[in-house]
Amino acid sequence: MDKKEIKELGNAIMTLQREAVAQTLLIWKPEAERIIDTNSKDINAIEHTLDALCEVAFDDEILVLFKKLCRYYYDIDPQATAEQIQFYREMWDNNDEIESDG
Repeated sequence: MDKKEIKELGNAIMTLQREAVAQTLLIWKPEAERIIDTNSKDINAIEHTLDALCEVAFDDEILVLFKKLCRYYYDIDPQATAEQIQFYREMWDNNDEIESDG
């Protein structure tokens, strides 16, 4: 691959990421807000929403929403919330790996 192809690939990836964030906010932000606003205890809906948010939690706005829903869920099921946070860390929080590789 030459530099032009690499740049095009990078731009395509960034476009896909922006689209994923936009779609997630469109679909899952209202659901997360509904869960919290209605004081829902529907564990399946909460976990499904957290899973969807975690997929694109590289985005700051989605990460804030993910954390907000985690704080809400903690009062319902602390263990499951801890598992969701661990899943996020395994997926996105790779600072230790980068530091140890460098």
